[in-house]
Amino acid sequence: MSLALSPQARDALETWLDQSRAIKGAAENTLAAYRADTVDFIAFMSHHHGGTEGLGPLSRLTTSDMRAWMAHLRAGGASSRSVARKLSAVKSFYRWLAERNGFEPTAVLSARAPKFQKKLPRPLSENAARAMIDTVEMQSLKGWAGARDAAVVTLLYGCGLRISEALGLCGRDLPLGESLRIVGKGGKERLVPVLPVARQAVARYLSLCPFEMAPDLAVFRGARGGALSPRHVQKATEAARLQLGLPATATPHAMRHSFATHLLSAGGDLRAIQELLGHASLSTTQAYTSVDTVHLMKVYAAAHPKAG
Repeated sequence: MSLALSPQARDALETWLDQSRAIKGAAENTLAAYRADTVDFIAFMSHHHGGTEGLGPLSRLTTSDMRAWMAHLRAGGASSRSVARKLSAVKSFYRWLAERNGFEPTAVLSARAPKFQKKLPRPLSENAARAMIDTVEMQSLKGWAGARDAAVVTLLYGCGLRISEALGLCGRDLPLGESLRIVGKGGKERLVPVLPVARQAVARYLSLCPFEMAPDLAVFRGARGGALSPRHVQKATEAARLQLGLPATATPHAMRHSFATHLLSAGGDLRAIQELLGHASLSTTQAYTSVDTVHLMKVYAAAHPKAG
C-alpha cells in the first residue's frame, strides 16, 4: 500500500512522525499505528481517485471523499472504535500538514467519528487479585520462575505498573526502595510507591534467580537468561485464571485496573491515582469512577431492604 504514496507524501508523513516522536514524545507503538492508519487512508484515496496521491490532491479532499473512506472501512468490518481511532490519526496528520503547507483542511477535520460505547475496565475483586498472584506462581515447574511470575504480577497489582513497565526494570533499579521512578508512555516519568509486599516478592525472586544481575540487563529473565517476554506473563496469568475459574478479562492489564479501582474504593483521590497510573488525561482515569459506581449499585441492590 505504501506504493500509493508519492515521494512528497511519504516524506511529509515521515517528518510528521519524527516530530510527533521528538516534540510530543509519542510511543513507538503509537507511531506505528499512526503510520499504518495514515498510509491506508492515502492508499484508499489513491484508488478512489485513480492515481497516486501527491500532496496536491491530498489538500483538495472533500466531505464526500471522507464519507467514502469511512464507508469503505465499515464495509471491511472495522468497528466503530477502530474507525474512530483511524480518523483520529488522519486528523492529526492533516492538522500538521495543513499548517505546514497552508491549505484548508476543513473537509477532513469536520468528519465525525462514529459513536461507540467505551469499554470500561473490568477489575478483579481483592480476593481474586490475591488468588491470581498465588496461583500464577504455581504455573511453573521451576521455583525461581514461579517466584519471578509472582513478582511481576505483584508489581502490576501493587504498583499499578503496565506490563511493559514491569518488564522494563533493569539491574540499576535494584534494590527496590520505597518508591520507583517509572518512564511510561511517551517518555513521561512518574514516581510510584512500592509496597513492602512488592519489595518482598521481587527480593524473593532475586534470591532464587540463577542469572547474574547487571545494571543494563533486565531484572526479569526468561529460561535462557534473556529478557522475559510479555507473552509469557500473559500465558501464565491465562493458566492461573482458568485454574481459578475467572473470566477471560482477568489479564495482566486487569491487575493494573484492579490496583486503581481498589484504591478508589478505599477513598483514593482521583488526581493522585491519575499520577500513579501515568495517565496523560484525567478522563482516562475517570473510567474507574464508572466501574466503582456499577459495583456500588450492585451492592446496593443486593443489600438494601427496599431494593427488591
